[in-house]
Amino acid sequence: MNATATSFVRKEMVAPSAPPSSEAGVVKWMRENLFSSPLNVILTVLGVSAVVYIVAHVAPWMLRGVWVAGTLSECREIIQARYGDGVTGACWALIRDRWQQYLFGFYPSDLYWRPVLAFALLLVAIAPVLFDALPRKILWFTLVYPAVGFWLLWGGTVWVPVMALAGFVIGYVVARVVQPLAGTIIATVAAAVTPVLWWLFLAGPAAEAVHSIIPIALEGVRSREFGGFILAFTIGFTGIAFSLPLGVMLALGRQSDMFIVNKLSVGFIEFIRGVPLITLLFTASLLLNYFLPPGTDFDIILRVIIMVVLFAAAYIAEVVRGGLAALPRGQYEAADALGLDYWKAQRLIIMPQALKISIPGIVSTFIGLFKDTTLVVFVGLLDPLKGITDAVRASTDWKGVYWEPYIFVGAIFFVFCFGMSRYSMYLERKLKTDHR
Repeated sequence: MNATATSFVRKEMVAPSAPPSSEAGVVKWMRENLFSSPLNVILTVLGVSAVVYIVAHVAPWMLRGVWVAGTLSECREIIQARYGDGVTGACWALIRDRWQQYLFGFYPSDLYWRPVLAFALLLVAIAPVLFDALPRKILWFTLVYPAVGFWLLWGGTVWVPVMALAGFVIGYVVARVVQPLAGTIIATVAAAVTPVLWWLFLAGPAAEAVHSIIPIALEGVRSREFGGFILAFTIGFTGIAFSLPLGVMLALGRQSDMFIVNKLSVGFIEFIRGVPLITLLFTASLLLNYFLPPGTDFDIILRVIIMVVLFAAAYIAEVVRGGLAALPRGQYEAADALGLDYWKAQRLIIMPQALKISIPGIVSTFIGLFKDTTLVVFVGLLDPLKGITDAVRASTDWKGVYWEPYIFVGAIFFVFCFGMSRYSMYLERKLKTDHR
């Protein structure tokens, strides 16, 4: 064996050595992401300097905070007694003293168990929607939860939400009867129109008649007593639940070959997307009453929810339309080759893929919708950010407080919005939306 062959064998027999520390681990990541070029070095230094400066000034102020005090003046006296004159600190005692108001607004304190129970049941209702490993039978509770939540929050007779649910059942029965006789399109229209007619003309009298026989009711709570995060959750979660199916229908309507359906969908989407949400809220609060019969009592929160649902649905429609446009033409042709009608093709082949592609945009819309619930302060409702804060500041005990309420409310919003973002990423990974 010659020298070259011997050297080759010896090299093959040597065990591989670990890469240098500069080519692995944290050092490699920092070199590639933070110091890969002169510009990155400058940006890294500036970013770290800004973070250090902010933390150095904010952290001591927060850590010097006082949790037990009756007034803002007492907070300041305690801080100065501990750390000396001229030293400032956070007055977290405000949050400790008024946290119920930030969470429940002016909801009667002896009835706090009702919104707490409604929120706990909400988690049960959305669990099978978010995680498919749970038993599918829980979806039946998901379907009836809107009526349960409404009854717990507003109270009154139980038969009002029951009759509202009956409208959906009647619409479903009518659609099943009409479909074999008049086709899918007419059955869909009948399923949408029948519940509306039921709610407008028959649900109220039916609820009163049944209540006179079987009186089951909770103490009523007026909408003006709602506020804080109970109001934000009610508007936000209801808007999310109802805007998604409406947005999907609008997206399908915009791509429809039927002239009237297409133009109505396009007109609705473009009008809503061209108008700020605050304008729609003012319309719901002020102008809508002019178009209703005299003496009509249309709940302000219900009006706001309707406008929020319509606003979010228009944006979701465009997100879903983008997902539909991203699908290859072969998917539509495959559905036709299988002999599926339009609705079966959408339900089994087209829409599942389009929604997977649209997950990031849909969740972004939901996050924006949840944060936009703070705009209801402009129509007289006490949102958790400004409405409740102004009410707290109206008290002489806490007049002059500023940053603490915003930090507290912002932290709660961050927790929920961050949770939605993380779930979106989990769902993308699970469904493999990159189609690898």
